[in-house]
Amino acid sequence: MIQRIFDILISITALLILSPLLIIISLILKLTGEGEVFYKQIRVGKKGKNFGLLKFATMVKNSSKIGAGEITLPNDSRVLPFGKILRKTKINELPQIWNILKGDISVVGPRPMVPNTFLKYPEASKEIILKNKPGLTGIGSIIFRDEESYLENKSDARKFYDEEIIPYKSSLEVWYANNASIKNYFLVIFVTAWTIIFPKSRIIDLAFKGLPKKPDFLKK
Repeated sequence: MIQRIFDILISITALLILSPLLIIISLILKLTGEGEVFYKQIRVGKKGKNFGLLKFATMVKNSSKIGAGEITLPNDSRVLPFGKILRKTKINELPQIWNILKGDISVVGPRPMVPNTFLKYPEASKEIILKNKPGLTGIGSIIFRDEESYLENKSDARKFYDEEIIPYKSSLEVWYANNASIKNYFLVIFVTAWTIIFPKSRIIDLAFKGLPKKPDFLKK
């Protein structure tokens, strides 16, 4: 209940402060690329209930049916020119403030996945994750903020994603679900903002103790 109150306060404040930016971006998207402003993608929410996650449109229409499907590769040709800027700065995620206000997601929580990807999570992890409301940001989102870079030069990006990224990402989401608190809620928000400004920072290792051991590909 307390977290929901903070979610509402933060989302309303963010909408009021960011409304000029959101309007400008909407106009640019409407006048460029394919003329699409928003993209709604089905994600898995609390208790397995699906919902439409909003993002600014950054890719060509029907991109999930083209190329690498639901995963995005480095220098992905499906990403539109202005979309590259939005994705790099994470501004493309801002429409999800509306999802927070509606109650689909929280500011902080396990990142909601598309159904096909979530099905590949370990059963034990899914059971724990589904008890919690997903979030705009979280431990997994921070560590994999530049997820596409880990897929670079992989002969089979889909296999690497399924066998290397999914297991560790799911373990991070379980860690947060088991350690959820108002303290960690605000700590995740702070660390998220910090890593956006200082993307090479290792602050997450200092802020959160006892995280699952990093796989070798994350140590490079």
